[in-house]
Amino acid sequence: MFKNQLPKMLFAFLLLGFITTTEAQIFKKKSKKTEQSKEGENQKKGGIEPYEKIITKEAITDKGLFDVHKVDSKYYYEIPDSLFTKEMLMVSRISKTASGIGFGGGKINTKVLRWEKKDEKVLLRVVSHDVVASDSLPIYEAVVNSNFEPVLYAFDIKAINKKDSTKLATVIQVNELFEKDVNALGMPEYYRKQYKVSRLEDSRSYIESLRSFPLNIEARHVKTYAAVNPPSNATVGSISIEINNSMVLLPEEPMKRRNFDPRVGWFTSSQIDYGLDVHESKRIAFLDRWRLEVKDEDIEKFKRGELVEPKKPIVYYVDRATPKQWVPFIKQGIEDWQVAFEAAGFKNAILAKDPPSIEEDPDWSPEDVRYSVVRYLASPIPNANGPHVSDPRTGEILESDINWYHNVMSLLRNWYFVQTAAINPDARGVAFKDEVMGRLIRFVSSHEVGHTLGLPHNMGSSAAYPVDSLRSATFTKEFGTAPSIMDYARFNYVAQPGDKDVALMPNIGIYDKYAINWGYRPILDKTEIEEKDILDSWILKHAGDPLYRFGHQQVGDVVDPSSQTEDLGDDAIKASTYGINNLKLIVPRLLEWTAEDGKDYKDLNIMYGQVVGQFNRYMGHVSNNIGGVYEHQKTYDQEGPVYSPVDKNHQQNCMAFIQDQLFKTPDWLIDQNIFNKIEYSGSVERIRNIQERTLNNILSLGKMARLIENEAINGKEAYSLISMMNDLRNGIWSEIRNGKTIDIYRRNLQKAHIDRLAYLMVAESEGKKSDMGGYQKSTAIHTSQSDIRSIAKAELNILRQDIKNAISRTSDAMSRYHLQDAITRIEQILDPK
Repeated sequence: MFKNQLPKMLFAFLLLGFITTTEAQIFKKKSKKTEQSKEGENQKKGGIEPYEKIITKEAITDKGLFDVHKVDSKYYYEIPDSLFTKEMLMVSRISKTASGIGFGGGKINTKVLRWEKKDEKVLLRVVSHDVVASDSLPIYEAVVNSNFEPVLYAFDIKAINKKDSTKLATVIQVNELFEKDVNALGMPEYYRKQYKVSRLEDSRSYIESLRSFPLNIEARHVKTYAAVNPPSNATVGSISIEINNSMVLLPEEPMKRRNFDPRVGWFTSSQIDYGLDVHESKRIAFLDRWRLEVKDEDIEKFKRGELVEPKKPIVYYVDRATPKQWVPFIKQGIEDWQVAFEAAGFKNAILAKDPPSIEEDPDWSPEDVRYSVVRYLASPIPNANGPHVSDPRTGEILESDINWYHNVMSLLRNWYFVQTAAINPDARGVAFKDEVMGRLIRFVSSHEVGHTLGLPHNMGSSAAYPVDSLRSATFTKEFGTAPSIMDYARFNYVAQPGDKDVALMPNIGIYDKYAINWGYRPILDKTEIEEKDILDSWILKHAGDPLYRFGHQQVGDVVDPSSQTEDLGDDAIKASTYGINNLKLIVPRLLEWTAEDGKDYKDLNIMYGQVVGQFNRYMGHVSNNIGGVYEHQKTYDQEGPVYSPVDKNHQQNCMAFIQDQLFKTPDWLIDQNIFNKIEYSGSVERIRNIQERTLNNILSLGKMARLIENEAINGKEAYSLISMMNDLRNGIWSEIRNGKTIDIYRRNLQKAHIDRLAYLMVAESEGKKSDMGGYQKSTAIHTSQSDIRSIAKAELNILRQDIKNAISRTSDAMSRYHLQDAITRIEQILDPK
């Protein structure tokens, strides 16, 4: 049987083998064709195409640093190959914002970027200048290896424009860079967490515009984020913001840096330098400043002390949108700084100009980095600010746009009214004459320009002047109300009726000229390191002179009472007494000075609120002396301490002032003729709020910790925490010693005192912190192991016994109920169980 079947089976196998081989060949041919067709599809879908196929005749092109092309809805960058490896600074700002998220113009991110070409890709890399070393040193390799540049985005090369044999340009499509959720270009992480953002809504995000200028690329894009907790329009469940990303080409030749010294206030950039001849890495801070250089032909004149014009002056253009009546005043505020630059050896160093009209130059734009502009914004925000863009390698300021919000005028009106109306007829009203408002605008313009020149707030400036000098017409006409316009020494609230012709606001002052000279005067033929001795000598020349002192702005706990916002003069008690005297003159005239037929009492309400706010500032100025420590920056070659506690007697006098002016009910603030026009209730709560805020400020953990430490170091020369608590208690509870009736305001204050003592019994510990600029400070305190709880407990026990003794002497029913309740509250605090 098998013999008969074997030939047939063998034939079948051979046939099968033949068929299989044939099919395999067919499959191979099919596979080859398939691969070829796929390759053709790939060429159609991606890869490098002919330039004309990508950038078609229909393309809308904006020429500049890169050529920006728009073809239908696709956006392309055409990057000259000469710009690959060049560094660019990207500054991201929120240009339009949802209600509740910052304000238009606010900076949200800064990155240094480098475009890099790699095979058929273009990479956008993030460059760090935070850690550096000279490339001539062995450690440079280690620094490079520790700072590998991350890729922010990768693009396929779409086309190459071969302009000629030496000039090539590479085309990439950039839609996804701005339409997708690239964190560095979008909403900051702190907003995402705050509003519980879950994702970017691609379908509701789009590019608004991409524009190119000779030195920068400006991208505006709208991002819509799904959010659980949006700050406004909650029913939508999302947040939409418009973001502007500026990419600025950094200078080919870096500017010479000038190293920072904390004895002169300045905005700074910084780097950690591993290449210094020291035993540790060291952070080097250097000034943010404009590049002001002497022309080669003027060097000898400059050396002889003659004023010279810089190679390139600082020029500010005033936005076309600015109301015409305010333009001259804004310009004056800008050019007021010329006197400061003259102190640094330059004339015409800072200029104010009108931008060209649309007819004169249709391509002129405030977004062009070559132009610094005072931008006038139709916004309800009562503010102005002066940010700047600087080169992180050197601190060179490349451009600055001052944001001027329309409603800053309401802020100026309110300040001027509440601080000067008692002596100044021009401030008695809610609508000022144009020349009056114009002078106020000039003042703010000068202040904001100072920020764009590199100067931070100098809150220690105003403490240089004796308080009574601010009542002198001769003194204030010459020196203004503070040595620096960068202080928040708004208007002269010290001057009293009868002080005729006294100046009401600061001008560019002695400190401003000194700081600009120190930061901007060229030191020729010296390196960054070599010029240090000269800079030090300029500081030491004025060491100890309060006119030349820089005092940090402080956020949160005010440690140094001589560097406060909104204060004037060298004595907070005397200045605040004068200020309160003026407020007492203003309150009875508020109805008259805000009156206008046919309108409601909104302005009366606002101005009364301004009075209350100003009074509250005075309480802060004085109370911050309790537990205060002065800070005067010094170096080893200067004698005396950097930190010294406020004098004991002055602290005690400050406590007495608070007791007299605030804790004894300020009856002059209680005006029923005003209250019955502006509110149906709230007058009692208003007084309680001011008293509680000041009380809590005095009994803050930081102040109490500093009192304890001061006593530990200086003994009886210090104002001790026990003495302060005794003075506070005796003043707040004075009625219980003589059985007097306790009115509602005092009852509220006394309850607030018990509440604060209760808080001190359980308060959490605080750690010491200070940011790079020194703005935010706090004193480290471990409350459970400090004397604070012990003293708070002793105070509660003393108070309980004093109140028990007083009840029998108290005839007023409400006062007695209050004291009985106080005992119950204290006992619950001392024994919660």
